[in-house]
Amino acid sequence: MSSDSENADFQGFAGRTRVFPLPNVVLFPHVIQALHIFEPRYREMTEDALAGDKLITMALLAPGWEPNYEGRPALQPVACLGRIATHHVLPDGRYNLLLLGLKRVRVLEELPTEHSFREALVQVIDDEYPPQGAAERQRIQRQLMDGFRRALPLLPDMQEQVEQFVSSDVSLGILTDILAYSLPLSLDEKLLLLGEANVDRRAAQLADYMLRMKGGNEAGNQRVYPPEFSEN
Repeated sequence: MSSDSENADFQGFAGRTRVFPLPNVVLFPHVIQALHIFEPRYREMTEDALAGDKLITMALLAPGWEPNYEGRPALQPVACLGRIATHHVLPDGRYNLLLLGLKRVRVLEELPTEHSFREALVQVIDDEYPPQGAAERQRIQRQLMDGFRRALPLLPDMQEQVEQFVSSDVSLGILTDILAYSLPLSLDEKLLLLGEANVDRRAAQLADYMLRMKGGNEAGNQRVYPPEFSEN
């Protein structure tokens, strides 16, 4: 995403955001998540977003959410602010969305609201590139791509996407987010990567996770693009 489009996305954003919590999805910046919206409160959230800035924060529910899912169970402290890229409303009022991840955010506090959906005050977390890590980033980027290749099944469509990653001039921060979303990591591992603003530390942690994966035997669980819809 260009800096101009990022600026357009955040023009007038003051930190108050609609919250869409799920127990099993960690969204990252620079990736697209397909969503099927059917609960009334999240239909209202979608309608409100489409009528306004199209921004929704996807948050992961903290452990122990099950007894209070219909209420307001605790959220994990880091989340991802996204923008509705495309949407389709079904005849019965449900929605199919593609949500583009934009920025890491820290959830500061949940806010009182007149809506049925939840709202929170969040702080945008920008990527950090420490000067002392500059010399190693190209090597680490190659290492991550090599590891990702080994984790892929021999499917032509996925191989083509990998080559696009290699040939495109993406930053290490963007690459780590795309790989962290795509690989079959645990929710806890994904959440740790989402919460790490230091790109060098995030890349090192991701490389460690990839080394511990069993040779690619788990590759059948990686995300497929376009992604399958996640239901609320």
